[in-house]
Amino acid sequence: MMVAAPSRRMAWLLAAVLQCPALLAAMPAQAASALAAWAMTDQGVLQLRTSRNAKLKAFFQAAGDGRGTRVWIDFPGELRFPRRLAGRGAVKEIRIGKPRTGATRLVVEFRSDVDLNPEDLRLRGTAPDRWEMAFVGLPIRGLNDMGEGDLTGRATAWQTSPRFAPSRTPVDPSGLPTVPKNRYRVVIDPGHGGPDPGAVGIRGLRESDVVLDVSLQVAALLRARGVDVRLTRTSEIDVDLPPRVSLANRFEATAFISIHANALSMRRPDVNGIETFYFSDPRSGRLATYLQQQMMDVSPGTPNRGVRRGRFFVIRRTTMPSALVEMGFVTGAIDSPRLARADHRRRLALAIAAGTLNYLKQEVR
Repeated sequence: MMVAAPSRRMAWLLAAVLQCPALLAAMPAQAASALAAWAMTDQGVLQLRTSRNAKLKAFFQAAGDGRGTRVWIDFPGELRFPRRLAGRGAVKEIRIGKPRTGATRLVVEFRSDVDLNPEDLRLRGTAPDRWEMAFVGLPIRGLNDMGEGDLTGRATAWQTSPRFAPSRTPVDPSGLPTVPKNRYRVVIDPGHGGPDPGAVGIRGLRESDVVLDVSLQVAALLRARGVDVRLTRTSEIDVDLPPRVSLANRFEATAFISIHANALSMRRPDVNGIETFYFSDPRSGRLATYLQQQMMDVSPGTPNRGVRRGRFFVIRRTTMPSALVEMGFVTGAIDSPRLARADHRRRLALAIAAGTLNYLKQEVR
């Protein structure tokens, strides 16, 4: 399937000769784009899911003119929301856009010092709708898993309700900041629950499912670091707002963190981003800043909506430093597919735990 590269400046990597039907994709591409999902693994492998028997063309261009080496793949069908995602390690950024009418292009641009040989690269079809390319020789230090959409799912309709898969990755606290054991008390508040699912977004993704999964992981990570943790709920039950506040105040918590996912109209999938709220206390503002920074670090390409003041009941009535995090929009074309993925929810849990521990370590005496 590989066409030999004529030069290191420009090389045609692949031209599959199969046709593809139009697809209502299960990721932000939407409409007629054949690209349904993608991921760049921390081992330097690009994985793709497309409509069945799609016709793909892949290209290579060596570094030059102030730009790093680039590999790009063209898919049939137009993308609705072009976007850029900042990379990590050897990957500078990943761009997804519309090079011309009726086409989608995914570009992987590497750092300027990365040298790849196009003769070592193959875009390999592993199934009628699955593809992968291993970037042989790519330094993997600093690479993080990143991607959009469900690589394993079969649903092709944008709003098909998914089976929600709770995270199964074992909670691993290694690498998190250390704090003195048994000194701090933290309350984690998973928003909504029970008959109140909160926001419902793309493909039926429910806010209450996302936040409970992340919250349980955060609690386990903090406990592994010797923090005394209470949760306002541990299952799919609905808890009113006053009892959540009362629990935190009676517990005399060092910090209170309410975990949520955002939403807008399903007609606004272009709105995405992470934001963190606090009421007025400067200590709460610092807690919110630690949390926001950590969540953004694990969410490349997601807009940073910043740290903001808010009058939410649970952060207004608690007596300790408090913050309310919005981990992304379940209605967002970028955020929703990520929030549906167990690996991204795990990264968010690690980020919230790290932000909390950094706050305790740096700000609480």
